[in-house]
Amino acid sequence: MAEAIEVKDLTKRYTSSLKKGWFRREKIIVKALKKISFNVKYGEVFGLLGPNGAGKTTTVKILATLLLPDGGSAKVAGYDVVEFSSIVRNNIGVTLTVEKGFFWKLTGRENLKYFGMLMGIRGDKLNRRVNELLNILGLERLGVSDKFYEEYSLGMKARLSLARALLKDPPILILDEPTLGLDPPSARAMRELLIKLAKEDGKAILLTTHNMFEAEMICDRVAIIDEGRIISLGKVDELKRMVARRVIIDIVASGTPIGIDAIKDRISEMIDGNVGLSMDDKGRLRIRILSRAGSEESNLAEAIKILSNLSIRVNRVRLEEPTLEDVFIALTGKSGI
Repeated sequence: MAEAIEVKDLTKRYTSSLKKGWFRREKIIVKALKKISFNVKYGEVFGLLGPNGAGKTTTVKILATLLLPDGGSAKVAGYDVVEFSSIVRNNIGVTLTVEKGFFWKLTGRENLKYFGMLMGIRGDKLNRRVNELLNILGLERLGVSDKFYEEYSLGMKARLSLARALLKDPPILILDEPTLGLDPPSARAMRELLIKLAKEDGKAILLTTHNMFEAEMICDRVAIIDEGRIISLGKVDELKRMVARRVIIDIVASGTPIGIDAIKDRISEMIDGNVGLSMDDKGRLRIRILSRAGSEESNLAEAIKILSNLSIRVNRVRLEEPTLEDVFIALTGKSGI
């Protein structure tokens, strides 16, 4: 059996402009994809992992026949996405954003029936499929199948968006950040459903995400993409072995009198290891240091000294095994996603 998705040396460029003075703009070429290659098998969840602007959505739009590539090739269900775009569209279900493309004054059920008819599904077959999906996605259980779309929460909209992608029961799903913005219970339910669709129904699922935890939870394989290039590809465990014999120093602190980039620079200058900084959902500073085993104690002591000198209070310290996020930091030198 052919691969569900085959991408070979795919490139995409955009024309943009850079402001030069008050009245002059300079034309520039932005290379969104730089010869990326990967494949997706039936029965697997494949994650395209990277920060905003890395090229994830551009890749998805090319595979969904919404953008033309500038070079390379892409096949979906064995068909070239440019030459056989109509056949490709019959084999895929796509979600690009969970909030757009629905009619706000129609109910969830009415929206699905409308899109089903556009796809050529009619009569009893359409009614059965819509009812089936409303149950599978939990909208019937939540009692919102016959509520107006404008009354839906973000989690309900995400479920309806996936239901629309599944109307034709396509063998391949292409999902652009399907859990973005969802509350934890909704995101967990979505992940569990995607795993079921791949493992029990044999669908090939390509999803983009910037959520490291999500990628570790559900993806069989992951491609890490950054600045239009795939910098690493493999099973999650294989990627994590790239940072074997490392220890993660995880520090949570509060009170940041200077910017996090400046804090990162000061810590990076004084220790032997990769440093990632971010702010958590409570506004606290999160510092993760990828340290060589044996040097974690000296690195921790130096980091705490630097934070103390900056009047930053350390709330918690712990040592951990490396995660996929730490692989990303090690490969790119960036502070995570």
